Amino acid sequence: MRRMKSISEKALFKQFSEFGRDLFLRGLISSHAGNMSARSGDRVYITGRGAMLRRLGRTDIIKLDIGKDDQDIVRRASSEAPVHRAIYRETDARAIVHAHPPYATLLSMTEDNLVPVDWEGSYFFKKIPVLNPKKKGAAKGLAALISRSMKDHKAILVRGHGSFARGDTLEEAYMLTSSLEASAFFIYHLKR
Repeated sequence: MRRMKSISEKALFKQFSEFGRDLFLRGLISSHAGNMSARSGDRVYITGRGAMLRRLGRTDIIKLDIGKDDQDIVRRASSEAPVHRAIYRETDARAIVHAHPPYATLLSMTEDNLVPVDWEGSYFFKKIPVLNPKKKGAAKGLAALISRSMKDHKAILVRGHGSFARGDTLEEAYMLTSSLEASAFFIYHLKR
């Protein structure tokens, strides 16, 4: 994977568009679900609240300061922005993909972690923890729980909610998300 160095906004927006399309076409999100972000210095570029990842335009990408809350900007950003910002503060992530991969999300409702049985999954993940937040939708608590777990894991699942994957690039975060779903597919079918 190419490490995200200094990249122009135009090139970054192109990557958002391409990987948003790929997430939808691969069935890892529904039409207006999921979100992506990339870090550049103290700035975070994140998809907007309710954005249709399959058809992202430049106005669908919101620029945030990693540590400062501008309430007008925060309201336009994905509701998962606090989670993304916490992950960036706690890890060396340069890009994050949050998706709702069907098999992985389904398994997250009954498992405490996923241990891949396929070679590719085993190569990328020893295990994928399933986090079970005490309060549903409590953004601050969820952000802290996810960011702590992502210090030791490139991908995690939130029970019944979906996955978060971090990487050096949007491509790597997308690749980890699709590998997680492929592993979940095998696990699901082996358990039947």
